[in-house]
Amino acid sequence: MSGPSYTEVTRGIRVTVRPEYLPDQSEPAEGRWVWAYHVTIANEGAETVQLLRRTWIITDSQGRTQRVHGPGVVGEQPVLAPGEAFRYTSGTPLATPSGFMRGFYHMVVRATGEAFDVVIPPFALDVTERPARLN
Repeated sequence: MSGPSYTEVTRGIRVTVRPEYLPDQSEPAEGRWVWAYHVTIANEGAETVQLLRRTWIITDSQGRTQRVHGPGVVGEQPVLAPGEAFRYTSGTPLATPSGFMRGFYHMVVRATGEAFDVVIPPFALDVTERPARLN
């Protein structure tokens, strides 16, 4: 799997995202483009943390924005001890062939209950496979 990756570190939590356009699930003639995004959340800090909730901000190329809030990620609220990582893949459709996503993971320090937000780096959703045109 190739393509650009995007990384942000907040309080020792490294979030890396690699988007991937899914042409086989997209229907451009019907205004639907679909992407997967592969996420790694790595605890490079000294405290055990838990991801409780997520907030995504999804914007298409026409500036339409959707906010998505929910518990955990892919049905889980992972606990990450120092040195541990959690990986998952999810996806999103857009009504345009490009856009971007950004967001936050709402986390808590297990020992103290202190809540903090981890930045999910903004990442581009761009169609990388364009159909060939006959001249």
